[in-house]
Amino acid sequence: MHLHILGICGTFMGSLALLARDLGHKVTGSDANVYPPMSTQLENAGITLMQGYERSHLQPHPDLVIVGNAMKRGIDAIEYMLNAGLPYISGPQFLADHVLQGQHVLGVAGTHGKTTTTTMLAWVLDQAGLNPGFLIGGVPLGFSQSARLGGGQYFCVEADEYDSAFFDKRSKFVHYHPKTAILNNLEFDHADIFDDLAAIQKQFHHLVRTIPSEGRIIAPISETNIDEVLQMGCWTPVLRTSLDAHDHAALSAEQLLADGSHFKVLQDGVVKGEVHWNMTGQHSVANALATIAAAEHVGVAIETACAALSNFGGVKRRMELLGTIKGVEVYDDFAHHPTAIETTLDGARKRLGERKLWAIIEPRSNTMRMGSHKDGLADSARLADQVIWYQPEGMDWDLQPVIDASANKAMIARSLDEIIQTVSGQAGEGDAVVIMSNGGFGGLHQKLLRALKA
Repeated sequence: MHLHILGICGTFMGSLALLARDLGHKVTGSDANVYPPMSTQLENAGITLMQGYERSHLQPHPDLVIVGNAMKRGIDAIEYMLNAGLPYISGPQFLADHVLQGQHVLGVAGTHGKTTTTTMLAWVLDQAGLNPGFLIGGVPLGFSQSARLGGGQYFCVEADEYDSAFFDKRSKFVHYHPKTAILNNLEFDHADIFDDLAAIQKQFHHLVRTIPSEGRIIAPISETNIDEVLQMGCWTPVLRTSLDAHDHAALSAEQLLADGSHFKVLQDGVVKGEVHWNMTGQHSVANALATIAAAEHVGVAIETACAALSNFGGVKRRMELLGTIKGVEVYDDFAHHPTAIETTLDGARKRLGERKLWAIIEPRSNTMRMGSHKDGLADSARLADQVIWYQPEGMDWDLQPVIDASANKAMIARSLDEIIQTVSGQAGEGDAVVIMSNGGFGGLHQKLLRALKA
């Protein structure tokens, strides 16, 4: 079949495109925001990309249109698709119907850490020889691409709570029917589609209802918002994890280094393995415990999982070191929520010690642009020595109150040039610069590296 994907450069849809191609379909796609790393990955896979959403992209007619959740009524291609009576489907439904049938699905859900944890899980199962399929909402460093069909009975999927399509407002993860489900954490996010935390919890409970009684749910012992979901009704055994070895959790960590780069893994209080890796932050340790518990559910020994994680390469755009220029380290991170900003900077601070830490933050997610998290932003970046908040045109609110509430040195920049001039003029040897955005940030990363070289 000829499949055309509308919104193909989204992290989910781009990965789905790779799976569809590997199923033997001809795949083309359209997107308004074509930027690396996903665009590069798709082009390298031989998938034709078209800029914008024009009706001409659907001529001649494809056999099926896969509609991304960024699509809305009024878009030229969408109106043409409906008026011409073209068959169409949401991305999650296509994945469920054409890829996940007959598989033991391992789903990773939560407000934070889905991409990294899904990558960790796929990596552990791969290193254990299980040849899993996977769909990751990002570009992993340990694999050649973000999705593959695999050759066994296991499939790891990033189970997102965002809606499926303009015609299907259920969360993506409702389609996946996992047998092993990680519920990493749960906070308010996606203010553009959810009114409050309770609305998100309702969707999470829809997911819980689909998990079989012979499956496994994995959740941290400290997540009260997840507890409330499970109290709505749960028919599946729940395995609890904890960052404190003294907690009565089935799986816990005894941390040997404060930055999270070295820890022991305990099962019911007994040491079963040790992880010594390049990742940092308490969130990374939490992700590792969830990964180990999910892998153990499909027969991977804890010791084997720990050994695999010790060789884990990470994910692009998750504290990814882009380069060190004249002693200045420049990192790229996907942080899109105050908690993600805080945990990322916490790990960076513990690793860097007293070295100067810069945070350059673009509040780009729909929730951030709407101002839903504005009261927590100043505190989320408190561990950086100097913070530059980017105020793009068209943002719904002004960042000045964030600057006023900051205990550290903070400023607003209204252009990329202003950011580049400030950092290149003031950063010195030993400094670390963390650029945080869930988008392309106008190519700031490479522009800053070039400026530092000059």
